[in-house]
Amino acid sequence: MPDIDFVITWVDGNDPNWRAEKQRFQLTQDSDDRDIRYRDWNTLRYWFRAVENYAPWVNRVHFVTWGHIPAWLNVNNPKLHIVRHSDYIPSEYLPTFNSHPIELNLHRIPGLTEQFVYFNDDTFLNAPVKPTDFFRNGIPVDQLIFDVGYPSDNQISEITYNNYRLISKYVDKRKMLCRDARKIFYPLYGLPGLKNLFVLPFPYFTGFYNHHLPISFTKTAFEQMWAQEYSAFDETCRHRFRTSSDISPWVIRYWNLAQGNVIPCSYRHGKIFEISSHNKKMYHALLHSRYKMICCNDGASDFDFDEVRSQLITVFETKLPKKSSFEI
Repeated sequence: MPDIDFVITWVDGNDPNWRAEKQRFQLTQDSDDRDIRYRDWNTLRYWFRAVENYAPWVNRVHFVTWGHIPAWLNVNNPKLHIVRHSDYIPSEYLPTFNSHPIELNLHRIPGLTEQFVYFNDDTFLNAPVKPTDFFRNGIPVDQLIFDVGYPSDNQISEITYNNYRLISKYVDKRKMLCRDARKIFYPLYGLPGLKNLFVLPFPYFTGFYNHHLPISFTKTAFEQMWAQEYSAFDETCRHRFRTSSDISPWVIRYWNLAQGNVIPCSYRHGKIFEISSHNKKMYHALLHSRYKMICCNDGASDFDFDEVRSQLITVFETKLPKKSSFEI
């Protein structure tokens, strides 16, 4: 089986040099520059421990950063590739403080394998995984589940809707039903899979289900979408800060789904948890490895951040107590 790389993007929102550079640029009214987007949960070392414990077969880890590197990171680990934005993002898009240009150009990372898995820094391996949990015969493992998206005042919803509008021209639901019925009605999707029963009868495209978990990508898919939709990609990459008119890398995932280029997987593949003041289910899922992958999503502000961060670190330290070779 071909080599598979992992890619993770990370920002240190406390880096004074990064903050100083960010402040040099004028925000637009629509820019999303909330501090909550940059706060650090200090869980990155556990991401690396999980990779070493659960995916020792990974070819290489590309650690994408503005330039800051955690003091504890072993930069001499032969499997680690430190990638600065200037190493792969075209100069006309730099500097950027928008995650979308950082993600939409991942295929340009020097030495990246054709097949790779992209992780946000809030998504973790949670149990042993195999290469076939991500790709089979070069095809990404994912869930072909429809959903309903619509524009709203929520910026994430707006961006998702932009993705849907862009990809809609490539979706033929009738053709998909004939070609991909087994992938659409895969019995192990769990409750989210029931959406296909309700949404599929609509003759027009309404959207795809977003699981917010690590995504299996190919460089070829990125290249094809850049070639097909250069203007949309270029426009987003010129936004230094996230705006409601952006598209996101999910659009490349949708491109794969629209072509039926997917191997279906069980709901046990992964689960997203929203961090709040009550996280017992998330902690239980972590400690008992209930899912192969897990997302600990930070989107709320109505809790004691320091207290919850301390709890989460304690859970990770209990689950993964030994240093990895990625640590000094």
